[in-house]
Amino acid sequence: MSTVAEPISLSPPKPAAGPWIYSPWLDLLVGCGAWSAPLLAIAAWVPPTHKHEWGMAFYVLALVFNYPHFMATIYRAYHTREDFTRYKFFTLHVTLLLAVTGILLHASPRIFPWVFTLYICWSPWHYTGQNFGLLMMFARRAGAQVTPGERQWLHAAFWASYLMLLASFETGGSSDPLILSLGLPAKLTLPMRVGLGAAFAAFSFLAFRPIVRRMGLRAMAAPLTLAVTQFLWFVLPTLLELRASSQIPQTRYSSGILAVLHSAQYIWITSYYQQREARAAGQSGWRLAGYFLTLVAGGIALFIPGPWLVSFLFHYDFTTSFLIFTAVVNIHHFILDGALWKLRDSRIANLLIDRSAGERGIREHSAGRARNFAGRLFQAHAFRVALAAVLFLWGGFDQIHFALGTDEGNLASLARASRMNPYDSALEARIASAETKAGRRGEAVAALSSAIAISPHNAALQHACARALLEDGRYADAYEHYRKMLEIFPRDTDALVNFGVLAAQLGRPEEALDSWRRAIDVNPGLPNAQLYTAEALDQRGEPAAAARHWDAFLRLAPAHPDDPAAAPEQLISAAIRMAEDQARANRTDAALAAYLSAVALGEKAGNAKLESLALAHLGDLEEKKGDAQAAARAFQRGLALDETSGDARSAASDWFNYGQFLRRHKLPEELAYACFLEAERLLADARAGEFQTVQAARHEVESELGKKAAAARKEAQGLLERAANLPAASF
Repeated sequence: MSTVAEPISLSPPKPAAGPWIYSPWLDLLVGCGAWSAPLLAIAAWVPPTHKHEWGMAFYVLALVFNYPHFMATIYRAYHTREDFTRYKFFTLHVTLLLAVTGILLHASPRIFPWVFTLYICWSPWHYTGQNFGLLMMFARRAGAQVTPGERQWLHAAFWASYLMLLASFETGGSSDPLILSLGLPAKLTLPMRVGLGAAFAAFSFLAFRPIVRRMGLRAMAAPLTLAVTQFLWFVLPTLLELRASSQIPQTRYSSGILAVLHSAQYIWITSYYQQREARAAGQSGWRLAGYFLTLVAGGIALFIPGPWLVSFLFHYDFTTSFLIFTAVVNIHHFILDGALWKLRDSRIANLLIDRSAGERGIREHSAGRARNFAGRLFQAHAFRVALAAVLFLWGGFDQIHFALGTDEGNLASLARASRMNPYDSALEARIASAETKAGRRGEAVAALSSAIAISPHNAALQHACARALLEDGRYADAYEHYRKMLEIFPRDTDALVNFGVLAAQLGRPEEALDSWRRAIDVNPGLPNAQLYTAEALDQRGEPAAAARHWDAFLRLAPAHPDDPAAAPEQLISAAIRMAEDQARANRTDAALAAYLSAVALGEKAGNAKLESLALAHLGDLEEKKGDAQAAARAFQRGLALDETSGDARSAASDWFNYGQFLRRHKLPEELAYACFLEAERLLADARAGEFQTVQAARHEVESELGKKAAAARKEAQGLLERAANLPAASF
């Protein structure tokens, strides 16, 4: 029920016989949402162990409250020919447009996220409109004369609460592929949300203060309760989100406890309206129970048969079809509801506000509306009973399917649900998850393959199937899966990167490089794609091109700390590789800068092994550059780090290279001999080739030393310390 657009009346309202619709306790609890606080608390603190039970409970509540509240609007708009004709633009033209939209969404799933996002973002505004309309209704029923300024403050407060929630929806990226998000940074929306929350409080105070002064708290109990309800539904969850630094799931406002509260509120007010209208029209046989059963049956008809028929007749994905029907029916409801419920309509105002006015005017206005719009067939009691019975049975069947199909981990239940409807991709995905937990990876792949056959445009299912193939060790099949997936999603960067990795593993380096380059073209900010491309170009002997991608990776990686490719060890290695490629491309200064960066990264990460490796490479480059003193300092720093790294093989390599460096610069032979002895000792358990290389160098120096070799061997430790601490001036 949306009355946000209700115009302002300057004349004082007629006092109602009483402010309440049914009774104070029922009106406050349901109509004004006083039960929101305990129910929201229960829903928020449901333990994960009872997830399935609560899911079933909410689905039953959807059948009892959510679905019927949509039918209440249909009943209101289509029940009589006069109402249908009066709102013909909405009841006919808009309805046909949305029906065509539903067909298009089934035919082209890629446009569905736009419509689904519209439904998700519109839902809280619809709730806001209903709360505001009921607040104004209760104020007028209590005899309050709300001035234009007071109404504007109230309107602004409700707008602020909605915009506060919408800002939360648009903060960060969306984790739901069906919900699009602007992805606004939190640092931008944080002050906006805080400001809107403060505005809600300030505007509400400015509006209610003069009204309460005139009318008293007791008279304003219902309007004040509705303002608190708006706070609980929109402002408080956003404030809690800011404190917990987590995002509110957008679907909670369309399919969770708020949807139930809103729907119960809607049925509460529309049942009162329909009861008064029926009595005004002389329909003495109107009964609340019959009206409610009509709403339940009609609600089932709106949501349940369509997806089942589409699924079985066209082998279409049941879950996707259900969501399409949900979005389209909701949007139709929002539009139609906004047209129907206006307090400016004298008949609606008389029925909802002025209960003390005589029935004659209402009766005269409603007499012509008693003619039912349904044909004779639908008026037949036996037909209506039979149709209702079929719908209730169908609703019960759907409830059983939902209960079985959401019992995650229970393969027997999931299999029974799959036999009831074999065209449900979400159900097949849950079966795959259960099979994986049971250790049956092959069966999990089969279930995911079935899910993809049902819903090939579901990227999440495509990725899940690829992961299952990889976990099962079926790399060739995973490669083929990604190849087919990229025909549907040619710009899916994860698929492009993973396809490249598999292509490289299967001996297709050109195909791998092409795939990684395509991923970078789509999104240059992918550190892993930059890394793999750099490695591939390095292997192809294109150092200059590789260096550009190493540099891009090193710039991007710090912003993606959770990416395995951005681990500190990988950053240091990438800096070393970039330096090597810069050196190969004869860019000495750039290479030196890259080696120094690698040294700094190693020091920051506390990785002595890689820091020492970077220093060894730096020493080689400094020597080639002709700066022997700088080279010596680099080698000596690396040797000092080797003592803490615990890597004997790397230490041996550094001592051997340092010994060669000493010989090239004509330092005493016994110093180089001590270095070779230390390298030989550290490589005692190494491979024969490495050990023999060091041994050969040691023999060469030993022969040159002659008799001095024996003395040098005895003084080896002292010679090592002397070599490691040679002053730079020695070179």
